[in-house]
Amino acid sequence: MEFSTTENAILKEIQRDSSGSLTQLAERLGMAQSTLWRKVQELEAAGVIRARVALLDPAKVGCKLSVLASVTLTDHADETLKGFARLIEGHPEIVECLATSGQADYRMKIRVADVEAYEVFMSQTLLRSAYVREVHSSFVLKELKSTTELPL
Repeated sequence: MEFSTTENAILKEIQRDSSGSLTQLAERLGMAQSTLWRKVQELEAAGVIRARVALLDPAKVGCKLSVLASVTLTDHADETLKGFARLIEGHPEIVECLATSGQADYRMKIRVADVEAYEVFMSQTLLRSAYVREVHSSFVLKELKSTTELPL
């Protein structure tokens, strides 16, 4: 999808900080509030803007440990894929799950309080699942970059 210069500016500003009022956003962009409102509504209707959220500090809400887990499924039958999808949807600790090429079938980002909490989650949830053959985990030592802003 191609965007006008105005739409591109709106998208950049909204994904950088959407916490302000429509009036503040219009002022930052140098445009009329009514024009901005209409453009935002169009972008939402088109599914370009999916949600407006608050980004929380993981450490301050008890999710300090970030784990990257590579998961291999038992097989690739439809029921296994659907069952695994239900499994990941049912666990808020799994904040991202991507189907990948290579050795593992999926790569997940998991947020928990600490190593002990991850051990419980992995042994009680992931490794007990009939859909999961193996899990390889890496603990994030330091986040060098973490953003939700897309390169527009």
